[in-house]
Amino acid sequence: MATETVKPKDIIDALPEDRIKPFSELRKVIRKNIAEGFKETAGSLGINYVVPYSLYPDGYHCPPPQPLPFITIASQKNFIALYHFGIYADKKLLDWFTTQYPKYSSYKLDMGKSCIRFKKVDQIPLELIGKLVAKVTAKQWIKTYERELKR
Repeated sequence: MATETVKPKDIIDALPEDRIKPFSELRKVIRKNIAEGFKETAGSLGINYVVPYSLYPDGYHCPPPQPLPFITIASQKNFIALYHFGIYADKKLLDWFTTQYPKYSSYKLDMGKSCIRFKKVDQIPLELIGKLVAKVTAKQWIKTYERELKR
């Protein structure tokens, strides 16, 4: 599928049956809580929330023709992934999330630099994800990106 023609519904329709509900619930929480200014798109990896060119014409530094990414949700082989670039770029936000996580889930936090992996797809801490998503506005993300990641 070409990136320009993929829609969020296409991503969801292609999921295994047991992933549709938790993935859709995760998307719903993100859409409900994400600050104004971000735009939902879809691509080969999953559903993306980006800063559109209308707010940030420079786009992403690698690759430049891409709008500035913020969050992506994807269904991987053994888990649902939430890629949150704010956690990668902002230690204070990362620290907040890692201290809050045990209050919302009895499962061990499984994450990489920006990737939070949910192997128990029926146990995604949606309330916490909603709070995480709401913590950063598009303008804040642009400032953090320019300060921490753009070279």
